[in-house]
Amino acid sequence: MTTTTQQSPSRAVPRMAPDTGRAALHSTFAARSLAVLRIAFGLTFLWAFVDKVFGLGYATKSGQGWIDGGDPTMGFLTKGTDGPFKDFYAGLAGDFWVTPLFMIGLAGLGIALTLGIGMRVAAVSGVLLYLLMWSAALPPANNPVLDDHILGAITLVVLAATAAGDTWGLGRQWARTDVVRRFPVLR
Repeated sequence: MTTTTQQSPSRAVPRMAPDTGRAALHSTFAARSLAVLRIAFGLTFLWAFVDKVFGLGYATKSGQGWIDGGDPTMGFLTKGTDGPFKDFYAGLAGDFWVTPLFMIGLAGLGIALTLGIGMRVAAVSGVLLYLLMWSAALPPANNPVLDDHILGAITLVVLAATAAGDTWGLGRQWARTDVVRRFPVLR
């Protein structure tokens, strides 16, 4: 025989109140940390674009910028590739569409990440760019699989998935535009 005991209303089970202050602090800290990471990645892409356009003497030698008639992709595609796809990438060197598409990608990613707009499109295109650059020099020098390109690709996905453009960026305003409301993939 089974008996049941009813709990008296005066003996309610104690419940812990949520620690909203601490959660809010962690959420704010996390959002700001992701914003700093987003801006840093954006400025990295913008710097690469500016250096390749003007040949500022860093990754691109002075006088060899795109504006001087240099080809920002030629050196990497012909001398910087290695591994199973070396011939494929070397075959792309000099094709009329490669450099403009690469430069548009650098500028677009830099602007989107720095401003916090179009994070989903930036993540997809950035992952594609990172994976192409990763596959151009296989295997990576210090690890059989992972290198900075894979970590960069993962970072872009995290930034888009967490709406990192909303903190210290124009993500919220961008999301309210008519075109983004109509095509949420542009968020």
